[in-house]
Amino acid sequence: MSDAGAKTASNGHAATGHDPGARPRVLVAEKIAQSGIDLLARHFDVVVGTDWDADTLRERIGEFDGIVIRSGTRLDSELIARATRLRVIGRAGIGVDNVDVEAATRRGIIVCNAPQSNVIAAAEHTVALMLAVARRIPQAHASLVGGRWERSRFSGSELYEKTLGILGFGRIGRLVAARARAFGMRVVAYDPYVSNERFRELGAERAGRPEDVYRQADFVSLHLPRTPETEGMVGTEAFAQMRDGAYLVNCARGELVDLDALCAALDSGKLAGAALDVFPDEPLTEHRLFGYENVVVTPHLGASTAEAQDRAGVQTAEQVVAALTGGVVTTAVNVPAVAAEDLELLGPFVPLCRDLGRIAVELAGGAAIERVEVEARGRIAERDTRLLTVAVLEGILRGRTEEEVNLVNAPALAEERGIGVSELKEARARDFTDLVRVTVRSDGRAVRVVGTVLGTRSRPHLLEAWGQRFNVQLERHLALFRYRDQPGMLGHVGQVFGRHGINIVSAAVGRHPEEGEESGHDVAVMVVTTDQPVPPGVLHEVLQAEGFYEGRSVDL
Repeated sequence: MSDAGAKTASNGHAATGHDPGARPRVLVAEKIAQSGIDLLARHFDVVVGTDWDADTLRERIGEFDGIVIRSGTRLDSELIARATRLRVIGRAGIGVDNVDVEAATRRGIIVCNAPQSNVIAAAEHTVALMLAVARRIPQAHASLVGGRWERSRFSGSELYEKTLGILGFGRIGRLVAARARAFGMRVVAYDPYVSNERFRELGAERAGRPEDVYRQADFVSLHLPRTPETEGMVGTEAFAQMRDGAYLVNCARGELVDLDALCAALDSGKLAGAALDVFPDEPLTEHRLFGYENVVVTPHLGASTAEAQDRAGVQTAEQVVAALTGGVVTTAVNVPAVAAEDLELLGPFVPLCRDLGRIAVELAGGAAIERVEVEARGRIAERDTRLLTVAVLEGILRGRTEEEVNLVNAPALAEERGIGVSELKEARARDFTDLVRVTVRSDGRAVRVVGTVLGTRSRPHLLEAWGQRFNVQLERHLALFRYRDQPGMLGHVGQVFGRHGINIVSAAVGRHPEEGEESGHDVAVMVVTTDQPVPPGVLHEVLQAEGFYEGRSVDL
């Protein structure tokens, strides 16, 4: 379709009837780069509806095979239900919070995005803010254009030979590290899901805990996802652990930082300054932080470059073309295509494997993961089990990377982090028709969990953890304990949970190791499922009792 044709279509002159033999039709509902539109127009009939209101979109979405959006269009379940022809939703950006992915998946609609479109822009903006706050550039600019020449007032700090502490060593964190090293900075980073080898390759020092970063860093830069664990993690305690005169830079998620605690750290002189591009509630135009002379703020500009916007449009267009022409959609955020005969058998094991990955990485206790082994036993071993391995990786990495992890990008994210992956198959599964074993190796230690699905509704069950066997149906929340096998231990857990109003759904105990395992005759493992998350303080209280060795809570 010519550019002129696309423009005509945007004015609503395209025919509304559908000929099954005609070229697919794609709606560009929000502004993207012209190069992206041109790419789409080479393959499809394109309608540019950037001026459509909600009612028009609701009335006409059923005309299209594909749609391209940004963050301003919300595709909820009701709207998706009206999109009777829709086969692909392309989000020109990273997040897909404005798309009901579950509803789209149920309808067989591919949802894809452009996860790498803004990584360079975000990294460069991080460095720009770091320089701006260290050299007080915005304040000096405002002073000069206000008619004042105040050289002595705006003396700043150099980056050279300073230590940059990075929390989250994903794509953006690593790009920031490379740029910081060009300034002659030492880089210390925390990310338990990146291998030691990857740290060495990138010339960064590994920190075992966030506190180790805080204590060493002159500049602390955040590159973590927003999760229940990371929300508000940079608060009063974190600031107290930072070096006097440190700077904080946040271009990741606004929810990571407790702004009241940040103000207190600035007021006390603990921090020399802060630079923020993101905030817990956006848009934000008024806050007492804006009155600090040692604070630099920008309105979420991390991805706002012409180049990033162009990449987002082109990358999204490429994915839409692939989806509508039978190609491989590499950035799909929902389940990729699986042969029907395999999906029938393997489908129930996908959420199980995701849960096993989550449990295994929690039991590893934050150690750097070097290798993941996935073993399928029974009937499932006769199928293509790569989907199960990917699901395990998704469970391991979800919530631990800057990027949104899914069944498509999980292998690439694992490879980037230097995590080795291996698959094993065994046609025989003792005691069960099928089962999956997941082993996570880190720092010379191996943690193995085993699970299966049971019953007519294919409920996921955990069969082994910490070298002990049992059988418990997995719920959303669970806690695991290693302890000395003696009377009263289960009762103690029940009493502590009861005091804190935590209802126990089920409990199982194992004290007989799997064949070949060495766990000791006096060691037992307890798994408790609950109606709500088990806070760290409750775990700590349980572990204070004599005979308890270790405890973990997991939210699936």
